[in-house]
Amino acid sequence: MNLKNTLKALGPGLLWAGAAIGVSHLVQSTRAGATFGFEFVWVILLANLFKYPFFEFAPRYAASTGESLIDGYKRLGKWVVILYGVLTIATMFTLIAAVTSVTAGLVSNIFASSWNSLTMFTVVLLFTGAVIAFGKYSVIDKVVKVIIVLLAVSTIIAVISAFSGGFNPDPANSAHFDIASAADIALLLAVAGWMPTAIDISVWHSVWTLAKKEETGYAPKLKEALLDFNIGYIGTVVLAFGFLALGALVMYGTGEEFSGNGGEFAGQLISLFTKSIGNWAYWLIAIAALATMASTTLTCLDAYPRVLKPTTEAIFKKFKSDKKSKSLFWFWLIVVIVGSIGLKYFVENMRMLVDIATILAFLMAPVFGYMNYKVITGDNVPKEAQPKMWLKILSWAGLLVLTAFSLYFIYIKFYSEQ
Repeated sequence: MNLKNTLKALGPGLLWAGAAIGVSHLVQSTRAGATFGFEFVWVILLANLFKYPFFEFAPRYAASTGESLIDGYKRLGKWVVILYGVLTIATMFTLIAAVTSVTAGLVSNIFASSWNSLTMFTVVLLFTGAVIAFGKYSVIDKVVKVIIVLLAVSTIIAVISAFSGGFNPDPANSAHFDIASAADIALLLAVAGWMPTAIDISVWHSVWTLAKKEETGYAPKLKEALLDFNIGYIGTVVLAFGFLALGALVMYGTGEEFSGNGGEFAGQLISLFTKSIGNWAYWLIAIAALATMASTTLTCLDAYPRVLKPTTEAIFKKFKSDKKSKSLFWFWLIVVIVGSIGLKYFVENMRMLVDIATILAFLMAPVFGYMNYKVITGDNVPKEAQPKMWLKILSWAGLLVLTAFSLYFIYIKFYSEQ
């Protein structure tokens, strides 16, 4: 591969990582470590392993066909696009509300704001919407790259410092995972649901790949697109283990629990780092954490109107024109913002929003995973670009595992209420 062209291709994978490294890492991985120590290492490992093919299929499809996954869904039938649109609309308000709640909580805590949570939430979301409305893909691309490097460095330093203090939890306050417990299964699915992120976000990756191509004029080769993706994917896995370790080393066995209030949670989160590194690093950690969640809010809010626009055009042909296309983007951006603010108004608890979003993501994972598999093995994908046998086997194994856990959760939830 040509180094110059490889560097040109870098971007969509890191942008995807910017969307992934957020609630699943800062909130759920840290919370899992604080609750069960290192017992959830296997959850993170298996979730990333079994979901890998379905995320990898996005850059593979975009690079080999020049289409987004939405175009691929359309090839399977209009009903598939409608299904994707319905599932996306059903989850987008919860997802945006969850990530923005964490971001707003960090802003309130760091700057000691006296605003109530709903006001701060609204301000953060409107500001982010303005950046998206008047910005460009290239701006978001560059900002996220810097943020990921900053977060990675600060996280690695914090984990090394935390390990130097040893792992000595109090047995009296040390909980252990119980597979028969509905609450423990709910936490497992909350962690795995967005680990590394929800599978439907694979569509975003394919759309960003085409946006990168449009702005740079360079169409990345398949190997270059996959390298870009794998760098981002491996980075998200490493950082997930890092946040799990921080939760385990600093909070497990102390009897402390993370608050459901966004501002209080933010304070607890930042203290994890400062306890490990030292108070001198407060602003470094605060800025890194805030930048991480801000990038997640930014990329997620950018993605929804970006994918719902072509989804609407695929379902309703009358909207497929340059003038209407631009209006569609604005329409969906406003809908996402207004709907998320409305949801936040009725559901104040940040942890509840996060858990609902991540559990929904897990329950829908088999559906999106199967759709991606059907698209990448379609007749329009060149045979040499289709996944190898090992990747197909891993795909089916992933579908079986994701489906089994989803059904088990539904069963145990229903059984526990009897």
